[in-house]
Amino acid sequence: MSTPSGGSSLTTLHVKCLHCAGHFRVLALAERKAVIKHLLIVEDNEQDLELARVALELSDVRCAVSVARDGAEALDFLYRRGAYAGRPEGHPDLVLLDLKMPRVNGHEVLCTIKEDETLQTMPVVIFTTSNLPQDRAASAACGANEYVVKPEGFGAFVETINRLGQRWLALEQSA
Repeated sequence: MSTPSGGSSLTTLHVKCLHCAGHFRVLALAERKAVIKHLLIVEDNEQDLELARVALELSDVRCAVSVARDGAEALDFLYRRGAYAGRPEGHPDLVLLDLKMPRVNGHEVLCTIKEDETLQTMPVVIFTTSNLPQDRAASAACGANEYVVKPEGFGAFVETINRLGQRWLALEQSA
């Protein structure tokens, strides 16, 4: 399985697998090693949500994305109740959580997550426009894994989303 230059290539493996069942089995084993990560974005601002979606598409981060538009919806999603009662079991690999939201604010969601034994190991990154010391302190007190102020400017936003994805959603390979 080498390229004309003598190096190994997954692309060559893809081409050869179309013609050789043996190579197809090797490719299938390699593909099974990838673990798809799941991101829950909790954001009430449509513009920020769309910006996050576009930034994810342009970044190196590949993951499944779910969206909750306020804190109450986020808790319904996490506890599989209401509109989310039928969603598949399991929890997101990362929650990207805004603070300033209607009904249930981000601090309440964060504290609920970190006080629940079934959810507390799930990483939660506060992703907000607030740079207030009291918001940072309250987030740290509740157990936020990271606190990030949303950057201004599209390029900086994409770079921040990419960095967060690489840090918290890096694809793991099974042995």
